[in-house]
This record gives sequence, C-alpha cells and structure tokens, in this order.
Amino acid sequence: MGWVTGVSVYVVVWWVVLFAVLPWGVRTPDAPEPGMADSAPVRPRILLKFAVTSLVAGIVWLGIYGLVVSDLISFREMAKSL
Repeated sequence: MGWVTGVSVYVVVWWVVLFAVLPWGVRTPDAPEPGMADSAPVRPRILLKFAVTSLVAGIVWLGIYGLVVSDLISFREMAKSL
C-alpha cells in the first residue's frame, strides 16, 4: 500500500468512524431557547469526539494495513482475475 492509498483509506475510515461516534453522550436541553433546534446537544464535546475518532480510525487503519501487507487477502490476484 502506497502512502497516497494509505492516507486515502485513513480519511475514509476516519469519516465513517466519526459518524459512528457523533451520537455518543448527546443530551438535548429540557427547555431549548427560542429559535434553536430542539435536537441541538447541550455539550457536544466535539474535540473529545475528534480525538476518539482519530484513535479508533488509527486502530482500524492498522488492521486494514496489516491485512493488505500480509497478503492474507491478495488484492492483486483479484484484479488479475477480473
């Protein structure tokens, strides 16, 4: 896996993990202010969610990288057969 492919895979994995992490710990206000959405979180803690997302995405990326480098599943063989 080249570095461009590795970065691309990490970015895709990061965004997928972010959308899985965003709903964690969301609490809505009991009485929202006028003009604000009822579903807006009280404390979004977005920096914490970005940190967790980066950590989880890094672990998932390492698994994908290990799978590609180990040739347990050969993507080159699949491409030749197509």
